[in-house]
Amino acid sequence: MTSIPDRSRPGLTTTAIGAVDLQGAGGKWTTVGRRRRGGRCVRRKREKRNTKSLGLRVGSLNVGTMTGKDRELVDMMQRRKVDILCVQETRWKGRKARSLRAGFKLFYHGVDRKRNGVGVILKEEFVRNVLEVKRVSDRVMSLKLEIEGVMFNVVSGYAPQVRCELEEKQKFWLDLDEVMVSIPRSERVVIGADFKGHVGAGNRDDEEVMGRFGIQERNAEGQMVVDFAKRMEMAVVNTFFQKRQEHRVTYKSGSRSTQVDYILCRWCNLKEISDCKVVVDESVAKQHRMVVCRMTLVVKKMKRAKAEQRTKWWKLKKEECSMTFRKELRQALDGQEVLPDDWTTTANVIRETGWRVLGVSSGRKGDKETWWWNEEVREWIQRKRLAKKWDTERTEESRQEYREMQRKVKVEVAKAKQGAYDDLYSRLDSKEGDTDLYRLARQRDRDGKDVQQVRVIKDKDGSVLTGANSVMGRWKEYFEELMNEENEREQRVEEWTRK
Repeated sequence: MTSIPDRSRPGLTTTAIGAVDLQGAGGKWTTVGRRRRGGRCVRRKREKRNTKSLGLRVGSLNVGTMTGKDRELVDMMQRRKVDILCVQETRWKGRKARSLRAGFKLFYHGVDRKRNGVGVILKEEFVRNVLEVKRVSDRVMSLKLEIEGVMFNVVSGYAPQVRCELEEKQKFWLDLDEVMVSIPRSERVVIGADFKGHVGAGNRDDEEVMGRFGIQERNAEGQMVVDFAKRMEMAVVNTFFQKRQEHRVTYKSGSRSTQVDYILCRWCNLKEISDCKVVVDESVAKQHRMVVCRMTLVVKKMKRAKAEQRTKWWKLKKEECSMTFRKELRQALDGQEVLPDDWTTTANVIRETGWRVLGVSSGRKGDKETWWWNEEVREWIQRKRLAKKWDTERTEESRQEYREMQRKVKVEVAKAKQGAYDDLYSRLDSKEGDTDLYRLARQRDRDGKDVQQVRVIKDKDGSVLTGANSVMGRWKEYFEELMNEENEREQRVEEWTRK
């Protein structure tokens, strides 16, 4: 019997025969004696405890125009539970952000009110996570989000039409390439775009970038999409999921049905996407349909900050509340007219009295942009959505009914807005109306800003730091360099003194 040198821990077999016996008939090694702490299984369990799965629904839709559709889009996103929506052909001019209903926010870019324009709509819980907005052109824009430690990039694109000049098409793809190159490979990327092309059914020689479930034959614009996916190691998500024909068609006009709207992600992150399909029976856009993908991000567990409750001190402006507060405060101070010298005790008494008499806020912020949206408007939009049955029936009667319903919805929305503004104007002469007007103006000013607050910083190489320790370390490093670096003027004075 040949012995193996005893280089293992005490308690483990050290002979060749013993090692063979431990391997067993199945060829699997077993461990005898003490187990090493912190092994692979232990590490996996520890990582699982410290992480959680976060579900996201990302969509893309060519809206035709955003005028008169902002509230309807929000209503659709709420019903379909869409968190992030890329919109194309907004036809809004400007480089701005705008708050929509129920906390949703639109970031958009356009240079002409008659054509093009792109944007991204975010759910309320992701609005404060925006770190950077890049408006490249009226056909390409991107957003960078920090979602519980994960860098998530959303790109909205609108490719030129088939009849456009080749130079315009090349500029679009160059802009999209530059956006992708600027995003580090460690960050997630999702592209929602109207590429105006057919990638085609089947995936022979293109298995690394697309699946087999496309539509029709590939055209020149579709080949550009495939070439871009190969260059950037992206995957055309729509084509990887087998769906009925109706749930793959993104554009329908008359007897023409095709697939031109796509969602792309990095090939390495394709395993995070569990489903992708087209949503039918929505009336927001006339011809295009929304495509939505469901993905799951594994993020670190973070403690949620509790909403801060504040005393409603503004109620003291009312004479009745002011009198009640003074009476209660005197009783709390044992009827003293002069405040005690101990300010800490006095301040605590004032706070407790304010909590008891005036009450505290819930800590939640209400939506100040929904004052004109009422149940009548919601009911008319529901009727409009149900009237889109002409899309399947294809009768002239149902088509006319849908057009009539569209006209009525626009009239009802205009009436609701006008009624709300009339009520606001009638209260402007009062002090309460003046306060409401200034509050609304401040809210719109905040909503017009892309980044609400600075959450993270970048290191020397330009990579985003998310952890608290890494951020503090970077600030320390920055101030050490700032305070210890010699000023150019001081260096010149020192050199002149030496001479």
